[in-house]
Amino acid sequence: MTRNRWMMAAVALFAVQALSVAETSKNVLLIGWDGARRGHVEKMLERNELPTLAALKAEGKMVNINVTTGATDTKAGWSQILTGYHPNTTGVHSNGKYQPIPKGYTIFERAEKAFGDDKVYTAMIVAKSGHVDAAGPVKVPYQRWKTRSEKGPLKNLPEQARLRRNGMKVIQEGARRFVVAPGKPYFNAKDGMDLFVNGLKTDEAVSTRTLSEIEKNKDKRFLIFAHFARPDHDGHQFGEGSKEYSAGLKEDDEWTGKIIKRLKEMNLYKDTTVYVVVDHGFDVGKTTHRNAPYVFMATNDTEVRRPGDRADIGPTVLKRLGIDIAKLEPPLFGKPLTER
Repeated sequence: MTRNRWMMAAVALFAVQALSVAETSKNVLLIGWDGARRGHVEKMLERNELPTLAALKAEGKMVNINVTTGATDTKAGWSQILTGYHPNTTGVHSNGKYQPIPKGYTIFERAEKAFGDDKVYTAMIVAKSGHVDAAGPVKVPYQRWKTRSEKGPLKNLPEQARLRRNGMKVIQEGARRFVVAPGKPYFNAKDGMDLFVNGLKTDEAVSTRTLSEIEKNKDKRFLIFAHFARPDHDGHQFGEGSKEYSAGLKEDDEWTGKIIKRLKEMNLYKDTTVYVVVDHGFDVGKTTHRNAPYVFMATNDTEVRRPGDRADIGPTVLKRLGIDIAKLEPPLFGKPLTER
């Protein structure tokens, strides 16, 4: 081989290796801002009220994400983000219509299978309890359920509507009838990851636990989801246009910044792709999110190319970790945001 051909081959090999490095990341950290409406966030960015998000956007990219399938609520949102599947595949359509996500479908289980349990650390560290939950199915006597439901918030609905609203069904066992509630979305998935913890409530508690887990597992590859709930809680209580809702977003931004700062101090940030992601927005000026499909994703991932769908986030994460998503079964509904 001549010197010129050798140099050309070396350059080509370097280019392939560089591409491979650029397209994969040792670690991925997803930080969830529950209920962050895109338009509200954009106005706060214009007023320089979200410095961490602004810095992440400047370093990488901030893209619009829309919800096209599934409800604009918590169960549907995070289930789609953390799997990349249509609700018809996961069975999680809304807060009231759901089932456990089929075993093996979450990004955490995919990572464990791809790298091996001793090579990767996977965790969901969650502020909420009820809608981001791993509880199993519940069976109660029919009459007990009937008495309670007739006194509850859905008491004015017909019985069948009350059952459907909570994903329940009536079963017969001999002479007795029971009402069965399905297991929560992460009932199967919790056994396929290293840590599932929910109900931590505050951003501070979630951040503290997240950094503790990273510190303990810093020598491994990690895939961690840290979930902040304050904007959603404040939006429901005070409304999307309230100062409290803005304060909740500011708090999310502050604690996101503290996590990133600590990653840099531990010399882990250079090997970590961070995605700030959102499950649903809020109805403008209201305390609801019945039709709130406009959210966003902000990241230090410079390879992100385009806006997309809520279902595109999971495939983006898996590809960034170097997992061959073309081989996954069933095929993912979403597509990586690094692809045009």
